[in-house]
Amino acid sequence: QVQLVESGGGLVQAGDSLRLSCAASGLTFSKYSMGWIRQAPGKEREFVATITWSGGSTFYASSVKGRFTISRDNAENTVYLQMDNLKPEDTAVYYCAAKTGPPVVRTSEYRYWGQGTQVTVSS
Repeated sequence: QVQLVESGGGLVQAGDSLRLSCAASGLTFSKYSMGWIRQAPGKEREFVATITWSGGSTFYASSVKGRFTISRDNAENTVYLQMDNLKPEDTAVYYCAAKTGPPVVRTSEYRYWGQGTQVTVSS
């Protein structure tokens, strides 16, 4: 049974930082590309960042590029999202997701999803 468990969300002020973690189990983690996707109230899910199985390549949405950093530790079966200089528009539920093959932007192609962690940024 595949499980992805996010943690690290919370309520912060604009300009603050947060580090999200996603612990994976029930799959060969090093064989999966991982992504972070977010969903704000009343909006569709939005791609945030993705990383290859090795961690050698990453890709970001333009809205977060330069502020967010995705990374992974295959020994710990964990993927991270370091979020710096947070803005109120970053407020959303953040999900980690896994897929085999190369990382993609299209969120529907991710096979496994976590339950999400809430990030709220006040102005």
